[in-house]
Amino acid sequence: MKKQTKMEINLSQTTKKSLTIVVPVYFNAGSVEQLYNSLVNNVVSRNPAIDFRMIFVDDGSKDNSYGVLQNIKENDPERVTLIKFSRNFGQLNAVMAGLKRASSDYVVTMSADIQDPPELINEMLTQVLNNPVDIVIATRKDRDESFYRVYTSRLFYWLMRKLTFDNMPIGGFDYFLMTRRVIDQIMQHPERNSFLQGSVLYTGYPVTFIPYTRSKRVDGKSKWTFSKKIKMLIDGVMSFSYLPIRIMTVVGMIISVFGFIYAISIVFSYFFMRTPFKGWAPIMILILVLSGIQMMMLGIIGEYLWRTLDQVRKRPMYVIDEILD
Repeated sequence: MKKQTKMEINLSQTTKKSLTIVVPVYFNAGSVEQLYNSLVNNVVSRNPAIDFRMIFVDDGSKDNSYGVLQNIKENDPERVTLIKFSRNFGQLNAVMAGLKRASSDYVVTMSADIQDPPELINEMLTQVLNNPVDIVIATRKDRDESFYRVYTSRLFYWLMRKLTFDNMPIGGFDYFLMTRRVIDQIMQHPERNSFLQGSVLYTGYPVTFIPYTRSKRVDGKSKWTFSKKIKMLIDGVMSFSYLPIRIMTVVGMIISVFGFIYAISIVFSYFFMRTPFKGWAPIMILILVLSGIQMMMLGIIGEYLWRTLDQVRKRPMYVIDEILD
């Protein structure tokens, strides 16, 4: 057998592809170890030609999530990196911290609640290695969850599809693979209060979709509250659409036109038909309606202004308490 030279060994090492799995963790003490074991058994062991890394970001959990992660790190010090936030900064910032730390050819982001099947990463790798795509999105064709969660999620992503990206999957996504050039593009201009899924689609790089059924949560209760969904919807629209501002302009023009027509009709009636204009009811109705519209428009302007102020202040998107690498 021909003996492999040192140069050949180095060459084979440099051509080996690498993949990092970024997992934001928030109150997932009961599922994160099961997720890790599933990743090792169903993904890492089946792809010996891929160099795997895992980055778990503890987003200020108040349970024993970080203790469980420390045990995982002790048992697998080479592959596992832990990042601990000083407090809860949100899922977007947790993912961004993981992306900043990752230096691999590919990165997969996924939740820690095991509702997304880890073995789907094998299919993602097959797609990106055999096809000219940079983004592989696992999109939910169905969800084994309550009626409320299913249809509020569909409504949210339907609105995002209509208002921002027409290729946004109806079932939404937060489980996807990106190549290095997509990651670099996103990290060049990190935005506060942004919408990560929108940032991924905004790059315009080739994308493919893998449908799957989201499983029922195996442990704990989801921290993804209705108020967080509303904020995410507002963040997505404000970050990638000028529609609210344009609606304000159109509504203002329509109200102005009707106001002038109404004013002309009153003047015409008073001078030519001798109809006195009196009564406080129509005046109060107009004041209340117009005031409500004005307050709504001021609120929309305020949403844009505070996001601009938050970006200009350049405060850190998150504060790291500890890194185990």
